[in-house]
Order: sequence, then structure tokens, then C-alpha cells
Amino acid sequence: MTVLMGEQRRELDELDEFETPTLSHYPRCADGNGTLTHLFFSDDEFDIARAKAICSRCGLAERCLAGALDRLESYGVWGGELLVDGVVVAIKRGRGRPPKCPRPTLVVDEVPIPPHLVA
Repeated sequence: MTVLMGEQRRELDELDEFETPTLSHYPRCADGNGTLTHLFFSDDEFDIARAKAICSRCGLAERCLAGALDRLESYGVWGGELLVDGVVVAIKRGRGRPPKCPRPTLVVDEVPIPPHLVA
């Protein structure tokens, strides 16, 4: 997920030599080291919710999802949506028998903020 793909790379290449790329030119998941990859390709529902939270504030989410569908990505969180077998699914069903009462959608903030940092 940390590699700039297709349109994102072209957009950076088209910048003038004096124009510096802003944060809106880079996806929020790309830190250059792949430290967030485990969130975007996890089976854990909390990791998937955190990955979706990261994508929800990204300006490139729509292009990321479109690129993933064009490349026929089979698995992972792309553009704030979960792909399973190349199809966007709302909720990934866990293993075993399905619950009698459907569970509510899990919504998690990106990263919990420690209490001493909250003003």
C-alpha cells in the first residue's frame, strides 16, 4: 500500500520543478516504510476498521479504490472499502456459523489518543 500507483505517480511527475508536493498529493497510508500494511491486509475487524478510518480522511480514497478495482486487487482495504475476492463488501463475515442477530458495524478511530495529549 505504500507504493504510489498509476495516476498518483503521474500526478507527482506532472508537478512543476518549482512546485513542491503537498500532503494532498500523497495517500495517508504511504509512509515509505510499509508500517501500516498489516492494518490494510488484516483479518481482524479492529484492524480493518482502523484502516477504513485512515482512508476516510484521505483525499485520494476514490482514486485508490478505482485503481484497485482496475488492477483486480483481490483482498484488502482500498480507498476505505474492503475488498474480498475482488468484490467490495460492507462487513467481512468471520469464520463459523453466522450470528442470529446481525452485529452492528464496527467504527473505530484511527489511533487512540492518550489522555495526557487531549487538551
